[in-house]
Amino acid sequence: MSERKRHTPATFARRLLGARMAVAALLAAVTAVSACGGETASTGGGTGEKITLGFSAWPGWFPWQVAQEQGLFARNGVNVELKYFDSYTDSLTALSTKKIDANSQTLNDTLSSVAGGAAETIVLVNDNSTGNDQIIARPGINSVADLKGKTVAAEQGTVDHYLLLLVLAKAGLSEKDVKFTPLPTDAAAAAFVARKVDAVGVFAPFTTTALGLSGSRAIATSRDFPGAIPDHLVVTRDLLQSRPEAVQAMVKTWFDTLAWIQTHRAEAVQIMAKRAGVSTADYLTYDKGTTIFTREQNLEAFGPGETDAHLDYQARKISDFLVQTGLVEQKAPLEGLFEPRFVRELS
Repeated sequence: MSERKRHTPATFARRLLGARMAVAALLAAVTAVSACGGETASTGGGTGEKITLGFSAWPGWFPWQVAQEQGLFARNGVNVELKYFDSYTDSLTALSTKKIDANSQTLNDTLSSVAGGAAETIVLVNDNSTGNDQIIARPGINSVADLKGKTVAAEQGTVDHYLLLLVLAKAGLSEKDVKFTPLPTDAAAAAFVARKVDAVGVFAPFTTTALGLSGSRAIATSRDFPGAIPDHLVVTRDLLQSRPEAVQAMVKTWFDTLAWIQTHRAEAVQIMAKRAGVSTADYLTYDKGTTIFTREQNLEAFGPGETDAHLDYQARKISDFLVQTGLVEQKAPLEGLFEPRFVRELS
């Protein structure tokens, strides 16, 4: 299965510069493939120089598979090689080292990459996590406060570790109050089911794996922190500057794809469930945990504001949090991080 990988806080920021660390469609689910960093490429036709777009196992990114299979990139005149990464971390590394031109990744991971020196820009909000990231505890642990002194596993440095830190802080605790065990997401879920740890931070479908432990339950989810985990289409600054028309075509393809999914729901579910490696029935169970953003929601998110719905506000909060927790050494510069013009200029 794929996962959003992490590095230790002490080495995290330094390793970001060269090798990145790290979280529907109208539906959702995540892959049941191995967490080994493999990747699969498929070309969607179109004209012009090829653009390589990475994505990995997260509900809000599986519509890209629909776009490729239905020829929607080509229909918009852009030649996209869609590259699927079994390891989310590998996709972050590929973008920060310019081995791919664009990637699907979270805001906090993008901020971490930029803090480490990567030149990246967010051009589209795919979705917000609204429950598909969860802190799941064994029987007998009924609240976040009960985690004090307990062993908690998560993959260090990306969204579920971040969610854990948010959850602990809200309860007046810190990572020092628990025995944190950094593990890849699939391994963390397996360790939890094997009763080797008391709680785990995971995202769908690893949530389903973890909840396979009899009596376990989610004691906190991303639904408790609206706007904290937004997911994006992120491009290199090189692509943004040299081929803005291609970026525009990818953004248009995204919204064309969402429209196609609305009118071909059953077929779309089959495509995305196959890519996820789960049954269509399982795929549909993740529906509520990821909120796909409309164009209007994108425009609101990109606009300036002082609420969690606004990316600039959320980015400042996350940057402060990442520095305070030692996940990065310095705040990411926000200049050039957000570029809303491609959503604004959709015809």
